[in-house]
Amino acid sequence: MIIEKYLQQALEAAAAQASPLSRRSFVTMSVGGVVGLAFMPFASEEVLAQQAPTVPPGQKPTEQPAAFVSIAKDGTTTVLCNRMDMGQGIETALAMICAEDLEADWSKVKTGFGDQRGNYVDPRMGMHLTGGSNSVKNSYMQYRELGARTKAMLIAAAAKQWNVAPASLKAENGVVSGSGKSAGYGDLFDAAMKEPIPEKVALKDAKDFKIIGKPTGLKVSRDKSTGQQSYGVDVKLPGMLTALIAHPPTFGAKYKSFDASAAEKIKGVRAVLPVDLDRGAKGIAVVADGFWPAKMGRDALKVEWDTSAVEKPDSAKLLAQFKELAKSGGNPAPGEQFRADVSKLAGAINKLSAEFVFPYLNHAQMEPLACTVDLKADRCELHFASQMPGVDAGAVAKATGLAPDKVNIKVLMGGGGFGRRAVPTSEYVLDSVAVAKAMAAAGKRAPVKVMWSREDDVRAGYYRPMAVHRAEIGFDAQGNVLGWDHRIVSQSIV
Repeated sequence: MIIEKYLQQALEAAAAQASPLSRRSFVTMSVGGVVGLAFMPFASEEVLAQQAPTVPPGQKPTEQPAAFVSIAKDGTTTVLCNRMDMGQGIETALAMICAEDLEADWSKVKTGFGDQRGNYVDPRMGMHLTGGSNSVKNSYMQYRELGARTKAMLIAAAAKQWNVAPASLKAENGVVSGSGKSAGYGDLFDAAMKEPIPEKVALKDAKDFKIIGKPTGLKVSRDKSTGQQSYGVDVKLPGMLTALIAHPPTFGAKYKSFDASAAEKIKGVRAVLPVDLDRGAKGIAVVADGFWPAKMGRDALKVEWDTSAVEKPDSAKLLAQFKELAKSGGNPAPGEQFRADVSKLAGAINKLSAEFVFPYLNHAQMEPLACTVDLKADRCELHFASQMPGVDAGAVAKATGLAPDKVNIKVLMGGGGFGRRAVPTSEYVLDSVAVAKAMAAAGKRAPVKVMWSREDDVRAGYYRPMAVHRAEIGFDAQGNVLGWDHRIVSQSIV
């Protein structure tokens, strides 16, 4: 949809640049303030609807019950979350919403995650994204209708088997009953998924809610509190190796030379390989049997870095430029709700000027980054906590030369994110794929988990952009605001 196309255009434009973005160009592009992803929550439903293909209700990928709900023979019901849970509890929240109108037995409900397919895009924004606190707001009706459609299909399957009218049956607590018969959801599910998906469904009255708004507890609380919850750093695949990357000290820099002799002597080290990294950089990956030998091997590397071709920004000078720009004109934020008449500001008897500076800041999510890549000749499967699996899968397809449908992302629970796992350039994902490609080229093809230590992310990871806010506010003697001029100078987060 519109935002996904916008992101794609932005990424293609960035990739087309033959040289690193100059500081002057960076500042010029920054005048517009925080745009793109920051304004996604405000995109109007009318604009988004205009971008969506016209299909009957119930037939959109985001409305397909079989993509979200599965029911085992014993009645265990799994509801897939169309986003990444990083501690905010949405995998339980969305399962609750679906289970309410599904009339599922909550004690038998399990949760899981979707992948990069179109079924799991945000239904309002039209792209895969966990961010902006939009999960429940944008998917509340979606998951209620998914539950109601699944229930209607279960009833239709039972009615067909029993040769009775669907209206004579009811569903409650994971059981369809009526006309003197009953059957559990697990016994009906396979047949139900062959029934037509209803266009319209009746939703429960809020006064009849049994799950929504009731204290339930997170489905993953026990696993998290007992250390059983699996995250990206915990992935284990048969034959898997672990890699750490020696990143250059500056974005875009390259190694001039390196000596791997000491690293190769570390027990458990399988390979030391040059790899192409984000922004045209070149680093060295140490591949080993586990994290510790990979770390020891990397520590033993002797690397001489070449930073001569990359710019070395000065934070103090950048801040001075940002502050100066905050006093000048910029690009108006899109949308009428952001525009105001500030003509009365000049004549206000009382004025307040305020400036706020936000520095570059590490996201410091509790779980450091980890991405496991199983690259085969004809397909690629990745296991990691992705906030934007659709964007990440597209980037992987382009990097590997594989067709998009040959790339699959297993979205995992994330130990925090705060945007670090939602990088439009898919930076750490492509770095991981680069390691897998280097291993394959060296005849050492195997699943590889590329890990970042806390130190790695602080030294070589993407930070939250620096921003300067400047507000000039005029108000009268009674304290009524007459005009408010608010300017933001920041790097675009796309």
